[in-house]
Amino acid sequence: MIKLNENYLKLKSSYLFSDISRKVAAFQKENPETDIIRLGIGDVTRALPQACIDAFHRAVDELSAESSFRGYGPEKGYEFLRKCIAENDFQTRNADISADEIFVSDGAKCDTGNFQELFAADINIAVPDPVYPVYVDTNVMSGRTSTFENGRYGGIHYLDCTENNGFVPSVPDKKVDLIYLCFPNNPTGAIATREQLSEWVEYARKEKALILYDAAYVAFIRDPSIPQSIYEIEGAKDVAVEFRSFSKTAGFTGTRCAYTVVPETCMIYDSEGNKHSLHDLWNRRQSTKFNGVSYPVQRAAEAAYSEEGQEQVRELTDYYLENAALILDKMTQLGYCCTGGTNSPYIWINSKSDSWKFFDLLLNKAGVVCTPGVGFGKCGEGYIRISSFNMKEKVQQALERISTAL
Repeated sequence: MIKLNENYLKLKSSYLFSDISRKVAAFQKENPETDIIRLGIGDVTRALPQACIDAFHRAVDELSAESSFRGYGPEKGYEFLRKCIAENDFQTRNADISADEIFVSDGAKCDTGNFQELFAADINIAVPDPVYPVYVDTNVMSGRTSTFENGRYGGIHYLDCTENNGFVPSVPDKKVDLIYLCFPNNPTGAIATREQLSEWVEYARKEKALILYDAAYVAFIRDPSIPQSIYEIEGAKDVAVEFRSFSKTAGFTGTRCAYTVVPETCMIYDSEGNKHSLHDLWNRRQSTKFNGVSYPVQRAAEAAYSEEGQEQVRELTDYYLENAALILDKMTQLGYCCTGGTNSPYIWINSKSDSWKFFDLLLNKAGVVCTPGVGFGKCGEGYIRISSFNMKEKVQQALERISTAL
């Protein structure tokens, strides 16, 4: 008989955003006249930058003629895009990353979930709490944890992120092998300083650990003192992998394009302590399991780096940051302690109550969808996350409703 991977049975009954969708669907069925405003998931609402649209059209036209048609592309991504990424996202900030160290993919969520396939089952994992659920769930699926009890999985070292530490975790006082970090943070909107990241790099080098650094929201950083890449930290190339996405940067949530940086100097070890190239192993994995991102999508992503594209991307991210500022200002006026909203599209709010109860209150009394903080981990209880990804008029309307409801 065919047997299942019983690690899936350890997972909580469903994914956080599936629970939210069910609650919203049930409310809508009972209140069909209510215009629900969604400030929960981080999905963009504005159109793609015109520079990207124009590049899309040109690329599709190329595929309509046999002389310029392309079939399978390189698994790592076309060199024209990888070169643009290396020059604009890293080399301009004195981060020594080459095009050969970049792997173009269809999403940072996919890459962060798939990357753990390269590691042994018995490694020690550290994740912040609260945290993006994919980091934890994919390791549960792979058998690195025991059962879920009291809000946490056994076998994972949780790094508490609270108001006391500004929601930035401190290095652990024990040895861990794999560390997940995300800045600007999802869900809290917190950012890490150069000094804080340097402590993590120093720890990873000392312990021969690896940092998986999720920088999907880097385009929202406006403070020039904040690092935009972990590779701005000396020594990070030896101990860190960085994930980035065009989803929030250029509105590619439905278009699908991202990339992962795996430096050639980054090593991983076998059971006898011998070094192996992490770059080569990820390349082997991708060439086996991934067929690349479509040519038109990569041309559209390349256009985001043009002079016109950069202006349009900046305008796009500024728009969502303006929404975030409105949310932060209103919730602060209402007496709630908030994090994020600057250098981040998310606002993390101390709800002064049970997370799901506050979610229900906003849904039932205001017709507004947020995300309950407890869905991101035990330390998220008592908080909610509000996303700035919506049209400004909708955000303003939502805040008026929330003000009335509260």
